[in-house]
Amino acid sequence: MDVYKTLLREAQDEYIVNKSRFIGSAAPVTTPEQALAFLEKKRQQYRDATHNCYAYIIGKNAGIMRYSDDGEPGGTAGMPIIEVMKARGVVDCAVVVTRYFGGVLLGAGGLVRAYSHSCALALDAAKVCQMHATQKYMLEVAYPLWDKLQHAMKTMPIRLDNTEFTSAVAFELSVRERDAQAVLSELTRVTDGRIESLLMEESYSPWEET
Repeated sequence: MDVYKTLLREAQDEYIVNKSRFIGSAAPVTTPEQALAFLEKKRQQYRDATHNCYAYIIGKNAGIMRYSDDGEPGGTAGMPIIEVMKARGVVDCAVVVTRYFGGVLLGAGGLVRAYSHSCALALDAAKVCQMHATQKYMLEVAYPLWDKLQHAMKTMPIRLDNTEFTSAVAFELSVRERDAQAVLSELTRVTDGRIESLLMEESYSPWEET
């Protein structure tokens, strides 16, 4: 499985319904220990809250899934949170929804909607991204070719990571593994073969959803 969805960063968002304040927090994590550490951080941050309900999904194939209602009626908090995560197709992430009770009972349906909505807000704030097998290259061209190359790269599925101007133009770019051969061929064509490239690194890297 060479593509999977996760979160770009840790983030949170909140909203209020019937005087109850719901704070949805989400973060990328890769182990249950990291997920529980994130939960503990939120528990400390909101230690006076009524509930800190959570869910996490670990593994590219969602091999580990855990959730907790943290004292809310069974099935009204943790399960709705994880169902939203599954619907969005995200893995290697954790969501904690903190509730400050406002004195008005929401009922089971109201709680499910509130926790589902809070999870969705948290995921949107943390930005869902796609993780792709990615290759990073170091390339070098002579100055007269640089403008032409820059123009060509504007339409390529790449990220230009770093550029240095010394005796020639040296630059680093990241490209999804699936696009690498086509990109290198096009760079070679544009420069009439007068480009040097070196594969520096292979890893999984986040790309915006396509």
